[in-house]
Amino acid sequence: MPPPKDVVKIAIQMVGAIPQLIDLQQTKPLASVLKDVCDAWSLPNAEHYALQYADGRQTYITESVRRPPTSPQPHRHGAHRSPVPFSLQNRGEIKNGSILRLTTSPDQEAERLYSGIQSNNSDVKTDSLKKLASLSQDVTFAQEFINRNGLKKIFCIVEEGNDTGEMLAHTLKAFMELMEHDFVSWETLSAAFIKKIVSYVNMNAVDASVQQLSLSILENMVPTSRVLFELVKKEVTLDRLLTHLQVTNAQLQLKAMALLIALLLSATDAERQEMMDYLREKNIRQFIHKNIIHSSEPLADEMAHYLYVLQSVSLNLHERRMRTSMDPYSQEQRELLQSLRQTAFESESEAPTSNFSTERRRSLCAKEFRKLGFVNNSNPAEDLRRAPPGLLALDNMVYFSRHTPNAYGRFVLENSSREDKHECPFARSSIQLTLILCEILHVGEPCSETAQAFYPMFFGQDHFFEELFCICIQLVNKTWKEMRATQEDFDKVLQVVREQITRTLSLKPTSLELFKTRVNALNYSEILKLRQTERLHQEETLAVPVLELRERLKPELLELIRQQRLLHLCEGTLFRKISSRRRQDKLWYCRLSPNHKVLHYGDVEEGVNSPPIESLPEKIPVADMKMLLVGKECPHTKEKSSGKQNKDVLELAFSIVYDMEEYCLNFIAPTRYEFCLWTDGLNVLLGKEMTSERTQTDLDVLLSMELKLRLLDLENISIPDTPPPIPKPPSNLNFCYDFSHAEQ
Repeated sequence: MPPPKDVVKIAIQMVGAIPQLIDLQQTKPLASVLKDVCDAWSLPNAEHYALQYADGRQTYITESVRRPPTSPQPHRHGAHRSPVPFSLQNRGEIKNGSILRLTTSPDQEAERLYSGIQSNNSDVKTDSLKKLASLSQDVTFAQEFINRNGLKKIFCIVEEGNDTGEMLAHTLKAFMELMEHDFVSWETLSAAFIKKIVSYVNMNAVDASVQQLSLSILENMVPTSRVLFELVKKEVTLDRLLTHLQVTNAQLQLKAMALLIALLLSATDAERQEMMDYLREKNIRQFIHKNIIHSSEPLADEMAHYLYVLQSVSLNLHERRMRTSMDPYSQEQRELLQSLRQTAFESESEAPTSNFSTERRRSLCAKEFRKLGFVNNSNPAEDLRRAPPGLLALDNMVYFSRHTPNAYGRFVLENSSREDKHECPFARSSIQLTLILCEILHVGEPCSETAQAFYPMFFGQDHFFEELFCICIQLVNKTWKEMRATQEDFDKVLQVVREQITRTLSLKPTSLELFKTRVNALNYSEILKLRQTERLHQEETLAVPVLELRERLKPELLELIRQQRLLHLCEGTLFRKISSRRRQDKLWYCRLSPNHKVLHYGDVEEGVNSPPIESLPEKIPVADMKMLLVGKECPHTKEKSSGKQNKDVLELAFSIVYDMEEYCLNFIAPTRYEFCLWTDGLNVLLGKEMTSERTQTDLDVLLSMELKLRLLDLENISIPDTPPPIPKPPSNLNFCYDFSHAEQ
């Protein structure tokens, strides 16, 4: 007979005592359980003890349920606070075979450490702060310590102390962990405390760990209020952050970059433009290209994300011009437009246009604008009224004419000498190309919270967008000639150019020169070959007999995909914890047991790529898993619904519902690829169909390979849509060989 659902078999340890093996009744009050355990070891004052997990993060076992307030209550950190109304029930998560430890209760431990951090003995004080930094990760302990006004003592240690070594590092670490629980608003920190933290960032002779923690604290402060943003922006200069980016310490680089990104994202459009202009003057791209991208250390995922955000923020500076239509009454914009005509044709004019009549001058300008490729040559400003790309297209054309005047003149004059129907319209092409580049580079789109896809060549070139345009507009002319296009083929040419650009960018060229070489090598004939190969592959797989063969092969190949998904889950994946407030540094690992019966997970440190399964303390039996939730259905995405929801996070979120549908294990996959593999694998464990787009892609690849192998002997032989007719049976079977006569 199976044991009752509310009873779990566990072990309880205590230093210097023989462990107890007990049947824990989940309906029994925790205080009664503690009393029974203490009585078994003859320990008085059971209320002074608590249970905590022996492995992993060693969190305290609790049963009270008090939810936090919707927003932290402001307070001065020197004033008295009412108790923090926050506690989570986690005793229901205890599973069969769990190992717990009897230890000092959170309130007793909080009281002891509260006294210890005030000790005059530096060793006692340092040890207490070290223990505090460790225990503060637990929400129950953090609640007890904060209720004793413990944060005030931490503030005093920082504000009044002169230590810059180990003791200060433990103090700042404890502060970070306590603030992580969102009991106290960042806006309530005193000016003295903030200036002290800023001083550690600006000092040269200070421990690297102290600077890293100080940068993290400031990074958390910046998004919380406008006042804190302005204070940090004023006190921590961009020059100082650039200095930190040039050090060899990868973690210090990472924290400095995180603060820089937080400042950029919290700034207004005007402030962001000013900051980016200053960083450009200081050659930040050169620092990043040399000290980070081409560093001897491998690029961490977190740094890759920050480089993506920096690239996105920089490209989004073009958004205002992209969304602004041309104003025909703007003198500045009209002058830019006229400069295009003058640069291309002023050397051709034998007589100055000032000698011409107004009508003659207008006719000449209209003719020249037509040669430039404007559709509305009498009023070319009308071509730039469409937004996007708006004025950004005009900016690109002017940049091309001024920085590569020879290429610009050659483009215009070459097409002016062609027949009307074969000329490549420069202006019209530039407007459409600018729009294509904006779409490919996601100009004007919000930054993803998880993406890491940046282009290394972006950080090797000033004026990246404009220089990329200069390469691509010449590509348009080259492709136009290769296609022998006419005006009716305009959309086809630009479609080919888009394909050339996207295919080349997917190769991740490290410089614009390499991009230029590769995109020019991918000429129209190469595009046709690629398209023909893809088309032939598609056509040969659409014959009726081949489709029937595909259906027969599918079950076997789907089973192969299922095995691959389960193998990937057994290898495990590193996940990041992402809150609504910021992108966090905390990591956790999850993997499936080799027998496919238990899911193991637990927190890990930075740099641990594949921890052994024994080091992951938390477990979920596959038999207890009830369903899989994805996207908006997940509880951890619903909790963030009050803020601006990020589409990328929704696309990467999934949750496992387990244990009678009472609990959830929430995930945010590092990439879409990992999301597909994990959701497929979990669906396999649940006995359901694999539904991700990756399943269809993998199945198509495997089917294609298998079909090619099976049809290898039928190359160049047409396969009929219907099988040949079966002939009628013969009138007699006398032609058959009689084996009986042979045996005789």
